[in-house]
Amino acid sequence: MSEMSEALVGCGALQFGDFTLASGAKSSYYIDIKKASTDPKVLRLIARKMAERMREDGIPADRIAGVVLGSVPLAAALSLETGLPYVMIRKEKKDHGTGKLIEGDLSEGDRVLVVEDVITSAGSSINAIATLRAAGAVVTDVCSVIDREAGGATNLNVIGVTLHPLVRASELL
Repeated sequence: MSEMSEALVGCGALQFGDFTLASGAKSSYYIDIKKASTDPKVLRLIARKMAERMREDGIPADRIAGVVLGSVPLAAALSLETGLPYVMIRKEKKDHGTGKLIEGDLSEGDRVLVVEDVITSAGSSINAIATLRAAGAVVTDVCSVIDREAGGATNLNVIGVTLHPLVRASELL
């Protein structure tokens, strides 16, 4: 078992039972990345492993993006690890404040790495990528902690994006 898998199991992120996922799919296991991202040791490990993956896979990035709420701690930790600024992507506009979908500085042409906690169908990632691309960002890569191996990588590939998971569900289970 990899260091990342051991850390996820060790912090109690892997749970068994009857779960309904964000995609609507049913599952006999759930990976609660919030348990991991609220543990400073595990969050630091995630950031270190994502930074290593960026270097190993040659992922170009001017900015990191995290989808509110689950991926924001990951984006912040990776930002601290790499020195790259990050932005937060909302799923819907707020009816108060600035009403922005993207919080943080983003310029047209910025290469943005989207970070995610768990990828199942990649629906929330695809929506975030559409928001970023509409703002002029260039998005070619997503780095996730977990790939549930349920079609997300294929769905991202269709829109010209490569998935770089730290752990695949088959490795964790």
